[in-house]
Amino acid sequence: MFQRIAEDIRTGLDRDPAARNAFELLLTTPGIHAIWNHRVAHLLWRAKFRLAARMLANFSKFFTGIEIHPGATIGRRFVIDHGNGVVIGETAEIGDDVLIFHQVTLGSRESVRTKRHPTIGNSVVIGAGAKIIGNIKIGDNSLVGANAVVSKNVGEYSTVVGINQIRHSVGSYLI
Repeated sequence: MFQRIAEDIRTGLDRDPAARNAFELLLTTPGIHAIWNHRVAHLLWRAKFRLAARMLANFSKFFTGIEIHPGATIGRRFVIDHGNGVVIGETAEIGDDVLIFHQVTLGSRESVRTKRHPTIGNSVVIGAGAKIIGNIKIGDNSLVGANAVVSKNVGEYSTVVGINQIRHSVGSYLI
């Protein structure tokens, strides 16, 4: 546990140019607080203490401005820079060495109890304001530009910007 905390601190110092030292990082970085709270909430979620997990997640959201559902799976060395307004849905999966910025949403298009949130590969950077929606995959070593809207799979070593949408026809209507 202490090795993982030390790894988080080293990663924060390496990836956040504004963080001058570990003490400052611990006191002033909501992303690291949200991740640590999520780890505890995720353990509670997996142990079937769902109400306690959701309460801890809401407590964390109140203090950090970052909403991470306790069911989400997050890899190592995950960094949320600035953080305010980040939303990570229940079935989202995030790989190792991922960096996301403020106002990012890993959301769903459906209201069903199945895998409905994105899977983010390893070493992915997601720019400020990006919205990644649905049960899609963002490949390893990819970059999602600021304010991009992504609803289709993105391959490895890709850069996606703007609106990358998929259309489903339902009868004569486009969604």
